[in-house]
Amino acid sequence: METTMQVTIDCADPRTMVVFWAEALGYVPEPAPDGHVTWRAYWADMGVPEEELPEGVGELPESIVDPAGRGPRVWFQQVPEPKTVKNRVHLDLKVSGGRGVPMELRTRRVDEKVERLVAVGARVVRVLDELETHYGVVLEDPEGNEFCVA
Repeated sequence: METTMQVTIDCADPRTMVVFWAEALGYVPEPAPDGHVTWRAYWADMGVPEEELPEGVGELPESIVDPAGRGPRVWFQQVPEPKTVKNRVHLDLKVSGGRGVPMELRTRRVDEKVERLVAVGARVVRVLDELETHYGVVLEDPEGNEFCVA
């Protein structure tokens, strides 16, 4: 049996997270399948009882996908409790090009990506500047989940 993977992120506001992470990853909101207008309509056609679909769920996309089909689907699962502790897993957005690229260019690429993400709701936590070997930035998404741009 084939194994597939999606990344699931617990959150309070899936719509905000869809917009933010689509920008961060170069993904797009996932359209409802099989020509359905919304995911809610799709789930209803699949037989999911109305009482299992809280008001508003599935009316707007709550997941994003890689338009090239290479990366995993990311689903933003609405949960009632707020984030309370540091992430045990985080995403690294690799934009610098790696050690084969001159440090000045790597740093500029990271800073440009960070600037775009701050404009859509990220917050810079700290800069990781280790002499001539590594440059990266730790950020938080709009709901406080840590991730890195390097």
